[in-house]
Amino acid sequence: MSALRISLAQLNPTIGDLEGNSALMLAAARQAQADGAQLVVFPELSLTGYSPGDLLLEADFLARVEAALAALVEASRCTPGLYWVVGAPTRRRGPGKPLANSLLVLQDGQLRLSYAKQLLPTYNVFDERRYFEPGPEPGADPVPLLQIGPARVGFLICEDGWNDAGQDYPVNPFAALAEAAPDLVVSINASPSSIGKREQRHALFAAASRRHGLPMVYVNQVGGHDQLVFDGASFAVSPEAGVVFESPRFAQSVDTLLLANGRFSAPDGSPLAPVPAAGLPVMEFYRRQIVLGLQDYARRCGFRKALVGSSGGIDSALTLALAVEALGAENVTAVTLPSRYSSAGSVDDSVALCANLGITLHEHPIRDLVQTYEAGFAAAFGSPLQGLALENLQARVRGTVLMEYSNSFGHLLLTTGNKSEISVGYCTLYGDTNGGLGLIGDLYKTEVFDLCRHLNECAGRELIPTAIIDKPPSAELAPDQKDTDSLPPYPVLDVILKVLIEGERLGKDEKAAVQAEYAALSAGPEGRALVARIRRLIDRNEYKRRQAPPILRLRGRAFGSGRQMPIAAFYPAFQP
Repeated sequence: MSALRISLAQLNPTIGDLEGNSALMLAAARQAQADGAQLVVFPELSLTGYSPGDLLLEADFLARVEAALAALVEASRCTPGLYWVVGAPTRRRGPGKPLANSLLVLQDGQLRLSYAKQLLPTYNVFDERRYFEPGPEPGADPVPLLQIGPARVGFLICEDGWNDAGQDYPVNPFAALAEAAPDLVVSINASPSSIGKREQRHALFAAASRRHGLPMVYVNQVGGHDQLVFDGASFAVSPEAGVVFESPRFAQSVDTLLLANGRFSAPDGSPLAPVPAAGLPVMEFYRRQIVLGLQDYARRCGFRKALVGSSGGIDSALTLALAVEALGAENVTAVTLPSRYSSAGSVDDSVALCANLGITLHEHPIRDLVQTYEAGFAAAFGSPLQGLALENLQARVRGTVLMEYSNSFGHLLLTTGNKSEISVGYCTLYGDTNGGLGLIGDLYKTEVFDLCRHLNECAGRELIPTAIIDKPPSAELAPDQKDTDSLPPYPVLDVILKVLIEGERLGKDEKAAVQAEYAALSAGPEGRALVARIRRLIDRNEYKRRQAPPILRLRGRAFGSGRQMPIAAFYPAFQP
């Protein structure tokens, strides 16, 4: 086989913006042609963005898709000779769902190949079987092959390549394709990012490439879409050397490679730079994923500015620091809302934090508002507000004031709850859960501390004051209150939560250590009782999580669409 030039077009499409996504593809195709490519590859469902969800059930949307697809076919005339590999929903024939998740090859105004995804994931955050019928379509060849220049190219769509070990589905599209012995396998993908996912992709596809003796390119979507963030990190893999090229993470790019005699090189034939086996450090991964997730969420929802209630605690401090990195200090506002129980230190810490970040801090005391509510309640119901009701009232008054600011000035209110607190219900509905997006809701409390320290290290200065990091966590809703009054210390709580919530989805780097710690602390009657108590808290607070804002997903199992638990259900006592 003589040389084939391939461009990996790692794009950030917006769900439903068919014209905008088409323009992205045309611009990338023109760049690919300028680079001398014969083939340009776009991500899965690149025309609509992944995933359009129930938009696919709307007739008007499908009519727009068909019109946009026809226009895209015509646009391929703008790059003579160049083959475009695009992803789009298409109508299908025969019984079953009316749509297929399709890969289409376009060239010179013609449709050269159409292939329907065979394996439709319906687990975790995926729900493709709700909308699509698995391929191949009636009468279609189950092995999609096309001669492109000197190469016979075979095609897969995301999940089609994940079953090469045969453990999840009875069908193995990769093996069937390998039997046809193409010169190159092209896989288009919309693979959401989570900790360890990049390394998992590399290992799986490097093993498949080696097993079948096939070079391949893997092109992934990038960008934030509601709670999901896609990291890009498209790559090329060869049977002998494994992963030999990787596109940037968390950024759009168009990268052109040369494939000659089964080996990848730079377009001029020079060797490619080595790809590091290890990915980003964990805290840096969290940082970049959250920043991109917020940037795209705000942009796509029409927000330029963000608002955070600054308590002087570590969760709001981290949320503010990440918001500043994502949107710029001039676009982030903080409000401190001291009550009768707020310490002077907490207010001072908010002032110091906002000065460090270069953002505006407003002060709106809530003491008088709370007292008015207390007096009204006692007069109406003949009973004073006290205990948990009074604590929650303070949080709800704060939430109301913050929403007033959001409504008045058009800021996106960011919630500040972490995964530890959300897991056990240590939060107030219609109070600190108010807002449009949760940045740190998939970070355990111990990780919140670690990420704050990481941000300070990266900044080379005390971005988040040490006083905030070092002080004992407290909601400050009652006199001398500490989180440990209600919860075990966070290092203990987080180990229990990771086992009960993440389970086998824990990354390999932390699984052994977490399981060993869990075994030690859950030993004996007291340990088992503690685990049972935490399990009950998780179970009974599902109703709060269901009403919370979307949370940016960082781990394999985040609260939201990836963890669907019933609210009104019988949950037996946990037996370790």
